[in-house]
Amino acid sequence: MNALGEWAGKSYDDCMNMPIIIAIPGDDPPQLQASPHLERLRSRGDVVLHLDRPADDAEKLRRVAGATCLVNSRSAVKWPGHILRQLPALRMITVCGIGTDSIDTATARELGIAVCNVPGQTAPIVAEHALALMLATARRVVYQTDQLRKGIWKTPDNIYLAGKTLGVLGTGSIGAAMIRLGKAIGMRVQAWSFHPSIDRERELGVPFVERDELLCTSDVVSVHVKLTEQTCGMIGTRELALMKPGSILVNTARGAIVDTAALVQALHTGHLGGAGIDVFDTEPLPADHPLLSCEQVVLTPHVADQNPEGMEILNRGAVDNVLAFLDGKPINRVNI
Repeated sequence: MNALGEWAGKSYDDCMNMPIIIAIPGDDPPQLQASPHLERLRSRGDVVLHLDRPADDAEKLRRVAGATCLVNSRSAVKWPGHILRQLPALRMITVCGIGTDSIDTATARELGIAVCNVPGQTAPIVAEHALALMLATARRVVYQTDQLRKGIWKTPDNIYLAGKTLGVLGTGSIGAAMIRLGKAIGMRVQAWSFHPSIDRERELGVPFVERDELLCTSDVVSVHVKLTEQTCGMIGTRELALMKPGSILVNTARGAIVDTAALVQALHTGHLGGAGIDVFDTEPLPADHPLLSCEQVVLTPHVADQNPEGMEILNRGAVDNVLAFLDGKPINRVNI
């Protein structure tokens, strides 16, 4: 069987005798359930939509049993290899976003399951959220609001960002958008990439530096790499210690890229001036999560692309991926 199995090169009409089930197994928080794009899917097969997350692996298997296509609308719902091997009918998975770290893409490729994403289109939206986290952290917005609610009126030091140095880790579409926004507010910007090049440096208009140098010399470090074996725990105790005293960390990528315990320690000791975080090692965030005990943090619940414009882009893109696959012309495949 080739990469697309029995679906390769076939249109939907060629496969009318094959049952088409499109599973959306855990749409919580709501992503696709109110989208008009669902009707486009229903015109091509039976859509099985679940409004809550599966409680365990057995429930995942029940919800996706017999499905040809799976729309994983929430990255908190994981699809490891041992689960994929128990879904013989599954031929395609799409996420409603960029990251595919919730899926064992190597096993999916081995099994002939295409894995697709929606790349780049929400980059300006995510970068704008990263900018908001950076500004709110630098100006102590959440901390001061909390103080006012307690009846405390005082003027803590705020950080003026113009003229300061922004270090961007990762120069894909979101990192590139963050670079533009940093420049727009008058920051000096430098970047690090796994694949630096003179051409990309010129295109972005910023210098590429070594990762340790970026950490040591940036007033704000903004994380924009995807979660892989290489990047899991990329920012740990050593890396946080390298950052300038009083500097700020922003993470809108994936929670596991930053060592939470090390980050909490750096915040509690005052080594870091603050952190703006949209992604966490455990989602939803438990009420006793240690980051919630830190004063100088701005935290949002993994919502960097969650606004009407972003939702429309992601939902349309995910549905486009399914329909293109059913037409035998898959797009945005990441596990070729």
